[in-house]
Amino acid sequence: MSAVVHASAPLLTDSRLAALSAEAAHRAFRRYLEQFDAITRQARERFLARDWPGNYADAAKRLHLYSVVLNDLTKEIENLLGARLCERTLWAAIKAVYSALIAQSAAWEIGESFFNSLTRRVFATEGVDQTIEFVDTDFDAPPTTSTTGHRGVYENAPLADLLFEALTTTSAGGFDEGCWHDLRSDVRLAAARIEGAFPDAKLPSRVRLELVTSAFYRGRGSFLVGRARAGETAVSIALALRHAEDKGVSLDAVLTGERELSILFSYTRAYFRVNVECPFELVRYLRELMPGKRLVDLYNAIGFHRHGKTELYRDFVAHLRRSEDSFVAAEGTRGMVMLVFTLPSYDVVFKLIRDRFDFPKDSSRREVKQRYRLVFEHDRAGRLIEAHEFEHLRLARARFDSALLVELLRDAADTVRLEGDDVVVAHAYVERRIRPLNLFFREAEAEAAVAAARDYGQSIKDLAASNIFPGDLLTKNFGVTRNGRVVFYDYDELCFITDCNFRDLPQPTTPEQEMAAEPWYSVRDNDIFPEEFPNFLGMPEVAREALLGRHADLFHAEYWRGVQRELKAGEIPELLPYGAECQLPSPAGGPELL
Repeated sequence: MSAVVHASAPLLTDSRLAALSAEAAHRAFRRYLEQFDAITRQARERFLARDWPGNYADAAKRLHLYSVVLNDLTKEIENLLGARLCERTLWAAIKAVYSALIAQSAAWEIGESFFNSLTRRVFATEGVDQTIEFVDTDFDAPPTTSTTGHRGVYENAPLADLLFEALTTTSAGGFDEGCWHDLRSDVRLAAARIEGAFPDAKLPSRVRLELVTSAFYRGRGSFLVGRARAGETAVSIALALRHAEDKGVSLDAVLTGERELSILFSYTRAYFRVNVECPFELVRYLRELMPGKRLVDLYNAIGFHRHGKTELYRDFVAHLRRSEDSFVAAEGTRGMVMLVFTLPSYDVVFKLIRDRFDFPKDSSRREVKQRYRLVFEHDRAGRLIEAHEFEHLRLARARFDSALLVELLRDAADTVRLEGDDVVVAHAYVERRIRPLNLFFREAEAEAAVAAARDYGQSIKDLAASNIFPGDLLTKNFGVTRNGRVVFYDYDELCFITDCNFRDLPQPTTPEQEMAAEPWYSVRDNDIFPEEFPNFLGMPEVAREALLGRHADLFHAEYWRGVQRELKAGEIPELLPYGAECQLPSPAGGPELL
């Protein structure tokens, strides 16, 4: 039946139309959850079969699922409402019915964000509208809890035995004993590692083990996450499992403490696939293990990135209400493509695409957006910062530094405008604020500078292994996280390694060539000369020496051509989210944690 007939049919009262629309949205939400869960459940079989290509394909499919379902729903709602599509009073009624429908869902908060995505598509709302969006949750307390619980508890036995039980309990993320290579030896080493992580050397004779009842899968790894308790003391832990072709499943590493788990759950990494009945409960438990993590990071980590964006917005608005400082230009070198500002008391940056790019940048707005999309869809290798895309932000004009506001209106007029007492930002990327590497080098002591320089080189290699070339290796485009990791955040020249042409620098054969101010040899757009990289490093001499001492191969074209050969041969890299010192047995003198 056509949209017009539906919209004008006399038998469809406002309440009936609202009910039909809410039911359609609820069906679509349930369909999204069902398909999300189906893809997630495949992770276990992919791991056991060592089907790594299928594993990565599943991850990509799940990333796109939300938009696929939402596209279908939007068309259905347009046909159902017809000419009344943009009636806000009708949508207020739709929201009320929908809220009641999701009240019994264990993923109710995901459902709220799903509805927000729908209304944003219909209205492209500037700012927020409480009547048609779940700006704040409709529920004062979680309306439902999981029926099975999300934690398994193991106690009343030596820790090694508890670990063995947990790792062979298939209903709690473990595997049958026959799948393991040498589990008895692994758990003895793991028990010693965990016991050694407690601050008090005088442990009780019994340690209580508590683990999430579903494994966390990402890349080629499977992780069991939880904590060990001894008396009143608890240590957060993650058990890292790998599946080698010739050995079966093994317990590869034990991560202990908030810092190591925070790196595992970093906002610079791809999302986990974990079976979860009640995201609200799981995320709050993970936050107990990692108190420094925000809700946005944890919802992102388990694959609900759209609700992570909701949590980020809610947290930001709450912070605005209790703070008084002004938005100012972010620290660091002025960007040629992006205009970046921040609120000093809140650790994110807002990145806006400039109306015109400074020479020699020649990208388009569309190309910049495509690169940010690439980062979202690609394995970020622990080195690319999560960027949330926001549209139609409305912020109080009084909160803007006057110089920043002048710059925004002058250089980003296609994106920013004034409306009464508000500044309306049509499009922005919001990222975690970190210390720019060039500024870090100015302030750091020699030891910290050396560590950062070495990790800068490793970050480039990690990105290369995942088929990413940053494009611009200047230190101003990299930053240092609170855990001391170097990550990349300037995406306007980012490209695939396999699209680059890495060349040896031609040697001059005549005095004229040797004295030439400009290249005397031909250079195509995708030509890259790694021998030139050291000319642009811009770091203290002690840091430069450390970089060259460990990563000198970065400055030779053959290294990059070797990476290309591996990628083109279909070799999928494995970038572990932990260092050698976490592995069992721990190699003597292993590298620092990356």
